Amino acid sequence: MSLVAPNTGMSIDLEVIRQQFPALSDADDGIARVYFDNPAGTQVPQQVADRMTDCLLHANANIGGYFRTSELATAIATEARQAMADFVNAPSPDEIIFGQNMTSITFHVARSIGRHLKAGDEIIVTHMDHDANVEPWVLLARDHDLTIRWLPFNTESYEFELDQLDKILNEKTRLVCVGGASNLTGTINDVTAICARARDAGAWTYIDAVQSAPHVATDVQAIGCDFLVCSAYKFFGPHQGILWGRTEVFEHLEPYRVRPAPAELPWSFEPGTQSHEGMAGTNAAVDYFAWVGATMAGAESTSSNNGLPVRTRAVHAAFASLFAHEKDLAAHLINGLQALPGIKIHGVTAPDALDRRVSTVSFTHDTHAPASIAEALAKRNIFVWNGHNYALELVKALGIFESGGTVRVGAVHYNSISEIDLLLNALEDVLG
Repeated sequence: MSLVAPNTGMSIDLEVIRQQFPALSDADDGIARVYFDNPAGTQVPQQVADRMTDCLLHANANIGGYFRTSELATAIATEARQAMADFVNAPSPDEIIFGQNMTSITFHVARSIGRHLKAGDEIIVTHMDHDANVEPWVLLARDHDLTIRWLPFNTESYEFELDQLDKILNEKTRLVCVGGASNLTGTINDVTAICARARDAGAWTYIDAVQSAPHVATDVQAIGCDFLVCSAYKFFGPHQGILWGRTEVFEHLEPYRVRPAPAELPWSFEPGTQSHEGMAGTNAAVDYFAWVGATMAGAESTSSNNGLPVRTRAVHAAFASLFAHEKDLAAHLINGLQALPGIKIHGVTAPDALDRRVSTVSFTHDTHAPASIAEALAKRNIFVWNGHNYALELVKALGIFESGGTVRVGAVHYNSISEIDLLLNALEDVLG
């Protein structure tokens, strides 16, 4: 699979799923919390917290030593790389780079990529992406006398038209940067097709999978990209960034590192001591998906994925089932929002097109500002985000930057139809 949403999947046991997440039982003043703030960070299953705690209490040391805690820490780092290699179907765990978050990693590796480019070279960024996959490249272009080309999206369909990419790809294009899914409209982008076009033009590709990774299976080999970056705290893990890069591309780059640091992958692109507890939690998050795949999604009988590693096959099977549930959530939410007067949804809404979006749904209202709606919902313990959500170019393209952006409702697989109904009923009261 690439970043293309599956059309089929076995049903999940939502009650059992929700039992894995302690935060879903929390209440304030007797009012249960409803988490629709997930695009900015998800809740974590118990096993993520347990493994992070175990790391801090029993393996708290730097890696590379001869003593027991260092050996345990080294094993944690090694296992986490293998987990993420399985998660994105990377050819080697040595291609997995850990860092503080997607933004920090992107700024860091951009510095190395910049040394490979020369004045007059071109980088393509998009009007749909989170600014973390825009501004690092804009600043790089400023510092190295490069040219930025912008890929627009259709503001009515909320999707890219690839003939527009063909118009700006040329012999000077060196890098194409695009998101797997929009963190505001929810659009799933056809990054496989985009990467194929970039590859034919001789350009590298940098895929921001932060918003797609929690919802659809990621396969870097099928996508054909050169770099792919994501953040574990968006897919039910800790605050941890992860970059996958193709070995033969890394070999062209000079890593920025201190002199005593290893010169080999992956350590050469990881400045300083990493968060070993974050690595442990990331490994646990991948294992959580594998557990879903093995226990609820029929991973063992998914013949179409038999060429994949065992854990990768289980993770992909999990995503097929989880996406089917999230698609139902998105459909219910979209239908309910469309029944409320004055609301405009900014994203794909056609029932036959919901495979091309994740369950993040953003909207505006004719008379109520996004901030006031979000604040009113928060008083009812319903958590949503409002504003531009760092998708600056997107809200500007839609003409809603000055009016405060959107209200963003981000459902994930642990959310329920009943929670969607709570939100819709609250909105009906708030909007009068």
